[in-house]
Amino acid sequence: MTAQSFYHDGHRQLQDAFASRRLADRLEAVTLHRVFTDADRDFIESAAFFLLATADSKGQPDCSFKGGMPGFVRVTGKDELAFPDYDGNGMFRSLGNIRVNPSIGLLFSAMGDQPRRLRVNGTARIVRDDPQAATFTWAQMQVRVKVRAIFPNCPRYISGRNGTSAFAPRLGVVPPEPAWKDWDAFRDVVPPRAPVAGQEMP
Repeated sequence: MTAQSFYHDGHRQLQDAFASRRLADRLEAVTLHRVFTDADRDFIESAAFFLLATADSKGQPDCSFKGGMPGFVRVTGKDELAFPDYDGNGMFRSLGNIRVNPSIGLLFSAMGDQPRRLRVNGTARIVRDDPQAATFTWAQMQVRVKVRAIFPNCPRYISGRNGTSAFAPRLGVVPPEPAWKDWDAFRDVVPPRAPVAGQEMP
């Protein structure tokens, strides 16, 4: 996967406006992967929920919450995961979208004192007669996802134990920078802070 394929013109226009193209390219080079690591597997299979983004055939988006007992999402191959479809409200917003547009995004998050986020983008297919589906308790269908991109997300705005993040902007307070911006891998490409709201973009 190249920088050209991972970032489209919309991404690039904003990266250039905020002088973050070099940082974006470094993040791709350092963090983007297409095969699950052991740490990815452990994190995903310990999750009790994730957010699922889909779109219909016209590109109209939808986002849904998917939850279950830890282990309800499984890494089933080096670049594949699977999750069950449980009984819901019968609208089939997400799975209906997958039927007409299989491109999806998943966001796994851990809250609390050690926040973490992992994004997984890929191509999904719905399986009703997969023998493995029977191993998902109370699953009416199974969704298998062929991975296109796996990458972590900065977790700084995830709420902590008191319900807010120390990084959340507050009136009269300069928010701290996340530690990763001072890591050797990124320090030399971190741009100056972005302009404040209301300031015109270049």
